[in-house]
Amino acid sequence: MSQAITNEGRGELESSTIRAISMRLIPFLVMAYFFAYLDRVNLGFAALTMNADLKFSPTVFAWGAGIFFIGYFIFEVPSNLALERFGASRWIARIMVTWGIISTLMATISGEWSFYILRFLLGVAEAGFFPGIILYLTYWYPAEYRGRFLAAFVVAVPMSTVIGAPVSGLLLGLDGAMGLKGWQWLFVIEGIPSALLGIVTWFYLTDRPEKAEWLNAEQKAWLASKLQAENAAKQATGHLSLGQVLSSPKGIALSLIYFGYVGAVYGMQFWLPQIVKAFGLTNAQTGFVTAIPYLFGTIAMILWARHSDATRERVAHVGGPLLLTALALGVSSYITDPTTTMIMLTMAAIGMFCTFAVFWTLPTAWLSGTAAAGAIALINSIGNLAGFGGPYLIGWVKETTGNTSTGLLVLSLLPLAAGLLTFLDGHEAKAEFAT
Repeated sequence: MSQAITNEGRGELESSTIRAISMRLIPFLVMAYFFAYLDRVNLGFAALTMNADLKFSPTVFAWGAGIFFIGYFIFEVPSNLALERFGASRWIARIMVTWGIISTLMATISGEWSFYILRFLLGVAEAGFFPGIILYLTYWYPAEYRGRFLAAFVVAVPMSTVIGAPVSGLLLGLDGAMGLKGWQWLFVIEGIPSALLGIVTWFYLTDRPEKAEWLNAEQKAWLASKLQAENAAKQATGHLSLGQVLSSPKGIALSLIYFGYVGAVYGMQFWLPQIVKAFGLTNAQTGFVTAIPYLFGTIAMILWARHSDATRERVAHVGGPLLLTALALGVSSYITDPTTTMIMLTMAAIGMFCTFAVFWTLPTAWLSGTAAAGAIALINSIGNLAGFGGPYLIGWVKETTGNTSTGLLVLSLLPLAAGLLTFLDGHEAKAEFAT
């Protein structure tokens, strides 16, 4: 009986600790990532009027959309290693303030080169934020909780479109107010909150559990013991240095899988408003219709991550949605009816976001410390190079053929390859990544 009481007490301690961490961190991090992602992709809505105002061709727009990821790639790994060294609160605050300022300055674009330069600098500024948060969450959550709380964090991605798309569509209606174009107001109004939130981050985020005054001594001790046991188990299976991780087959395979995923995400994200606008809708209507796939993607992502945690299965939970995304994008390229097209693109979005949170449980399952920081940043930076390729691919096809349908078909090959690679590598992944 006393043993049962002891186990019950431990269970309550575990629950109270996870609850305290989640209430403190998740809402704030979701809000931060919401504005980060919104500032990254609101370009798709600005393009509805900006491209005509500045006489940008589809290829020019595609270059500007994609060059963000070149700067992002170059500075991703150094930025994540800096977070490990200087602490999350300071480094994430620096990232947010910098990108907020540059995002606001996007309102000053006057031609191709200012467009390219500011988009490149925005990528430099934001480098390290997402992988930094992924790493940061491993400081606080044991492995069995990571799928659901990664999903809770990255829900900001689809929600940035669910909320941001209608808002962006409405902001374009401010055209002419105080002498500014609607797309300029969009960048100003959506950029300033990031900089302000970055200042709050400096004082709000706690770098490590041992510094958390909002956890009691018992909660800190339980969490430290749990995480130390996990790290010891990882190292018992073979400790990898940062250099080994960056060149390991595991790291390379995960980078390629993420490359295929990201290419599909941003190819659809940057061009979807223009696809929807071509249905004959107004800017405001385009905003609301564009939000539909991401609303369903949000719901599916949360449920899928919970199912992955409950079953302790990761490979099929990553590979299956990737194949769904490929199928839906491919089918959508053959359809001309607006309603059916939106159904297929909604299925594609569901596949994309079901992949997202579960994917990031894989690298954190076998690495910790500096090796984890470098590996997460490497996977994210290589994967995000597809953020250049995906939008550019559709832009080039549109300029060549006059429509985006063929571009969606070609784009579908990226998640198809990523899904197949996930399953081909699954026998090893199940053994080494399952948590």
